[in-house]
Amino acid sequence: MPNSFYDAPKLQQIANTLFLGWGYNFYRRENQLRADDQLVCAKAAWLLGLAADSIGAAEAEFRREAFPPPSRAKPYPDAEDVAKAQALERLGKDVVALEARLQALPAPEQDIMSLRFRQEADTLLRLIAADEQLVGQAELLRASVDRKTAAEILDTMADLQDGVAALRSTLQARAEILVSRTS
Repeated sequence: MPNSFYDAPKLQQIANTLFLGWGYNFYRRENQLRADDQLVCAKAAWLLGLAADSIGAAEAEFRREAFPPPSRAKPYPDAEDVAKAQALERLGKDVVALEARLQALPAPEQDIMSLRFRQEADTLLRLIAADEQLVGQAELLRASVDRKTAAEILDTMADLQDGVAALRSTLQARAEILVSRTS
């Protein structure tokens, strides 16, 4: 019996059977695009995580400065300071929610039935275009809050909320690409 460990055609057949069984053939363009899409989403989520960390740090510093220990003379903090702290907290939670949503984004699976209705590579190319916009928006948001004080963040709160809304819109458009059956 010849040694099968050196039988190239047999090994190729075994490997291809395993790759297809795993739903993966790494030499196809679609699989490279799928991997690129997942990498881009992970990087965008990382940028949003950095933004959330910056907002959290600014909020914590603001709370340390604005909320001294209660005293008999001033048992409660100023309502305006509480509103500012809550605005920073909401912004941070919105960014964390976007980060979590990004980390859970699906990439199109290798689905033979859906290939009848759309071209997977074209869908992935449209996803990459959406992800470019997503990464750009995430980086703008991160840069807008990086090393900023709470006062600086509060001064640009409307722009930051617009940025969060733009990210949500891009994520929605990306989701629509995945459910679209057109090529």
